[in-house]
Amino acid sequence: MEGKDTPMQNITPFILFILKCSTIGLGAVALLLALKLYNDIKKLPAGTGKLFDVAAAIRTGAFAYLNEQLKHIAPFVGVAFLLITFTIGFDSAWTYLLGAGFSLLAGFLGMNAATISNVRTAVVASENKPKEALMVAFNGGSVMGLIVAALGLIGLGALFFLYGTPAHHEAIIGFGLGASSVALFARIGGGIYTKAADVGSDLVGKTEAGIPEDDPRNPGVIADNVGDNVGDVAGMGADIFESFVSITIGCVAVAATLSLADLGSVTTWTLDNPESILLAQKLAMFTPIFQGVLGLIACLIGMKMMYAFKEGEPAAALRNVTIATTVIYLGLAFAYFMFMPGVKFSLFFTLLVGALTGLGIGFVSEFYTASKPIYGICNASKTGAATNIIAGIATGFNSCAMPIIFIVLATAVSHWVGGVYGSALAGVAMLSTVAITMTIDAYGPIADNAGGISEMSGLGEETRAITDKLDAIGNTTAAIGKGFAIGASGLTALSLFAAYAQVVQSGSRHVDLSITNSNLVIGVFLGSIIPVLVAAYTMSSVGKAAGLMVEEIRRQFREIPGLLEGRSDAKPDVQKCVEISTRAALSEMRLPGILAIASPVAVGFIFGAEALGGFLLGVTVVGVILGIFMANAGGAWDNAKKFIEQGLIAGEKKGTDAHKAAVVGDTVGDPFKDTSGPALNILIKLVSILALVIAPLLK
Repeated sequence: MEGKDTPMQNITPFILFILKCSTIGLGAVALLLALKLYNDIKKLPAGTGKLFDVAAAIRTGAFAYLNEQLKHIAPFVGVAFLLITFTIGFDSAWTYLLGAGFSLLAGFLGMNAATISNVRTAVVASENKPKEALMVAFNGGSVMGLIVAALGLIGLGALFFLYGTPAHHEAIIGFGLGASSVALFARIGGGIYTKAADVGSDLVGKTEAGIPEDDPRNPGVIADNVGDNVGDVAGMGADIFESFVSITIGCVAVAATLSLADLGSVTTWTLDNPESILLAQKLAMFTPIFQGVLGLIACLIGMKMMYAFKEGEPAAALRNVTIATTVIYLGLAFAYFMFMPGVKFSLFFTLLVGALTGLGIGFVSEFYTASKPIYGICNASKTGAATNIIAGIATGFNSCAMPIIFIVLATAVSHWVGGVYGSALAGVAMLSTVAITMTIDAYGPIADNAGGISEMSGLGEETRAITDKLDAIGNTTAAIGKGFAIGASGLTALSLFAAYAQVVQSGSRHVDLSITNSNLVIGVFLGSIIPVLVAAYTMSSVGKAAGLMVEEIRRQFREIPGLLEGRSDAKPDVQKCVEISTRAALSEMRLPGILAIASPVAVGFIFGAEALGGFLLGVTVVGVILGIFMANAGGAWDNAKKFIEQGLIAGEKKGTDAHKAAVVGDTVGDPFKDTSGPALNILIKLVSILALVIAPLLK
């Protein structure tokens, strides 16, 4: 009963200290496990001759791009560090720097693992061992998953030791801002790189020249495979790291700004003195961070269970490991809320509804990108590219309805159970198992690279059949992961909006955030155009870069004697295509990144705190819907092409008119799912965190 918990209150600080230590400790253990897994993969055969050369070219190109990207991002980070130091304070500035560094490190280390796993997956597939090939790709992704979760927990755990009080929590928000700002540049730059190469290679190679995907005669295929790593591994790693960190920090910020009445709804203690109030707030702030610890434990168990699941169908194995991990996490969370003193057990149900919502959004994405709707797109392809594109757009829009309904239900139920803090916890539950989410996301580009390496090295049709099957599953798992991330970003944005409202409404000044306030409505309309502009600009960037790639590949086919015919003495100029993608990515990533960062600051200081509140709502609503649409439409177009290539559509195969139409649809969908859509996911949280950072300056 309330008021009788004084003995437990006395020992809770000690329990909290132990749990904070375990957060950093488990993060360190996860890093060591990632290193062991990396070394185990590295011991596998890496191939010889052409196989080794192709893999080395991909790895060299990927790291060359990352080094160039760092040179472009570093000055921006430096300027932001100085601005934050002189406007907000040094505490927020150095944590911003830490978040930016960890985001880059997550992408760099993960790509290192991916670029050794891809060739080893191809080698194992060439030995006709499909289950073992699945596990090599999965373990390569696991390295990335463990690194993302570990860096997130180490960073958040260490900062909570330093700033884990309501009075100092703003410094922790700086960590999320650093992760978000770098992730936006990494995701946009990597997305432009990979899709410029992918679209250009497909349009000339598969559609015009009629040669297979990843054919070594095509000078763009190395750039395409490099792009898989810099966009779908390094960029995605920064993206998912940012999602995990931002979702957790959003809940921490809500807990730190709870009113006394709201705090009473999340604790079992009687809040009758300053000490009990402060302890209850610290506990509410730490609870979302510790969910990451429970989630990582569940992921480690799930990764071991994959060795049993692999005996079934690969798609079912990846689905089952996701479900099993979620169930284990919920069991651990149940125990936490049952036995942790001071925390209301009813809050467990916010995590339950959040986790189920994440799974629900993932299964909707799976349905629209790998099930019945794909056959509709394939049949539409029989009458040309136009009808294929129409069917894909319709599928993408249809896929938006259920995820939004799930988000609405999750928000309603979690808010009813735990208020605004409950809604924030529901978002945390979606990505507490971030290690397995990232594992399955990174699995996709590793399998895709394995297929490209197999084709370019001439490993044969049987090997390519195995890698194609693994790659097709990767398209679906990527769509599921993006669904998780975009759904969680919606709940995170709502949580950050609540924290923002409490900050700007504190003190003597009244801030009207009602819908009848014209300033708020102005902000909603201004916010709604930002996701549209970012999507338009990134799509346009991919189109321009792909155009340059098309011209270059055509030139080489035309001017290099014997290249298209496959003569042994005719070598494509691969480096030229890599340079085109690199220049395009680095030059085109700046404007959307600057727009995303400058627009909320401008709205806040020009139109005021009310307008910035409306701006956040506009960005969130339009960004979530547009992000879901683009991710699922792109995944559906991609799998429609693969369904035809795998002979799943009666009377259709590679090279038919329907296949050519599906290739066109796939090239349209590529920037949807891998550039613009993921950028919107980061945009939503970046704008929300930035608004929270500058909120004290608007009071």
